[in-house]
Formats: sequence, structure tokens, C-alpha cells
Amino acid sequence: MAVPKFFEFFPAVLRSLLDKTEKTVKQIREEAADDLNVSIDDRKELLPSGRQRTVDNRINWALTYLKNAGLVCSVRRGVYTITEEGIRAYSEVGNNLDLGFLNRYESFRIFHIASVQNPSSDKPQSPPAEDTPQDMFEKAYQQINAALSEELLAAIMERSPNFFEQLVVDLLLKMGYGSSIDSSGFVVGKSGDEGIDGIIREDKLGFSSIYIQAKRWDPSTMSIGRPEIQKFVGALAGQGASKGLFITTAQFTKEAIHYASKQLAAKIVLVDGHQLTRLMIEFGVGVSEQSTYTIKKFDSDYFDDTIN
Repeated sequence: MAVPKFFEFFPAVLRSLLDKTEKTVKQIREEAADDLNVSIDDRKELLPSGRQRTVDNRINWALTYLKNAGLVCSVRRGVYTITEEGIRAYSEVGNNLDLGFLNRYESFRIFHIASVQNPSSDKPQSPPAEDTPQDMFEKAYQQINAALSEELLAAIMERSPNFFEQLVVDLLLKMGYGSSIDSSGFVVGKSGDEGIDGIIREDKLGFSSIYIQAKRWDPSTMSIGRPEIQKFVGALAGQGASKGLFITTAQFTKEAIHYASKQLAAKIVLVDGHQLTRLMIEFGVGVSEQSTYTIKKFDSDYFDDTIN
């Protein structure tokens, strides 16, 4: 079961407040999530930004929409109660209280003007969007990164295997592995690689190192299977290594993933093409910044007279 959409929380939020008491946002979140039987695992889900729980974000937006429709009101910072109109609305439609119902309120239409036609127009109004503005922003962000990931993979496939090996070393250094040590990351020459494509030295004397295998394989037609991982484990044993990173533009089979997870002599980390490009975007390897958007929120503390 997925986390309900923000508008699916409308009835649950109002039910939480039907007793006409004043409740904190935290109380409303817990009661609304319980009301809709949101599972423990779903409550742990984070937004793509990783900064807030999805369920908290959606209930926050539900409160914002209901408040702008006049069905709930904020009595003080972070505390809400239901209005008489909220009681009447819930009595009228109950679980059918949705975005279309809120659209009958002028205050809501003004708030949601970006999703509707001119409220003064005689033409039929468009229904409000079923995603919050932040949901739409997060989806657009994901779509942009998905397109960028495809572009990165295509560019990598046009370059040589040596270029890819150097890219992997550059990425690990950007991620902070061995970055404080001169010449801490390097590509191993083909003549004597013995199944190792690169090495990251984590300390100055080389007591701890990460050994890398990098496979630039076509992600549309090829997968890394168990035999390739077995060869890599053998190469690590030959180096007396305890840490190995197998990174590829393609993907791994279930057998390969299972085999890697069972290794005790060495810790094996597998990174497929999807994870590779995500890390490249996150740590700025092969990409440059085009635009920066800062999303700000209302600072209720600034307006709280009780804070000295």
C-alpha cells in the first residue's frame, strides 16, 4: 500500500478534529495516518529530497488546503481546530470530501489560482491538480534527473573503457574516499591489472584500500552475472584485499547480487548503471549546475509574540 495522496487525507484530518478540540499538527498527523491505516513501512518513506517523511508532507498540505477553504483554522502556531463550515462540509459529504468539493469555496479558488481558470469567468473551471505544488516540483526534479541519467549513460558508452575506469576513480574521490591523500586514487594499467581496474588508498601507508572492477557494458542488452563476480572475488583474494567495488553501466542479475552478499573474506559492493549516474549527479561528476531553486517555508517563530 502506498502513502495516500494529500487530498485523500482530507476526510481523515477533519475526523481528527470533529470533537472540536485544538490539536497539534503532530497529533493530527498520527490520527490521520492511523485513520487510513498507513503502514509502518509507508510512514518511513521519505520524499525524493530525503528531508521529510512523505506522509507528514502530505498531511501538512492537506491542512493547508483545508485551511484555505475555511474548513479548519490555526488557533496558534502549529495548532488547528475545525470550523463550523468544516463540520457542515463533513456532515454533507463525509469521505467524498475531495478537491472538487473544495473548489466551491472562493477562498480556495484564489489560493489555488494556478490550477484553475479565472474564478470570475463564466466558463467551467478546471478541477484542481491532484498533486501539491511540492509534489509537482519533486516529480519534475525526478524527471530532469532521469533524462540526465540517460544522457550520462549514453555519453559513457561512447567513450573508451579506460575513460570509464578513470571516471569511477574520480567519482570515488569526489565522494570522499581517500581524498585527503596525494595520489590516493589511480587506474591500474592493463598489463598487470589481474582483474583489478582501479585502487583507492584510504590511508597514507596503504594499510586499507578499495579495489575496483569497472565494466562498461551495454545497459540495454547485457547484465553482470555470478561468474563475473566470482572472478572479481578471486582477484581480490589474489591481492589480499578486504574491500571490493564492482561498478558497471549495466545491471546485476539476482544470482550475482546474492553471491556478493554471501562473501565473508571481503566486503563486496555492487553499483549498477542507475546508481552510478545518480551518484555522478549527486557529487557533480560529468555534470554542471544549470539552475538553483530555493524553496522557503513560513517562519512561524518570527511572528510568535511569546518568543522573547
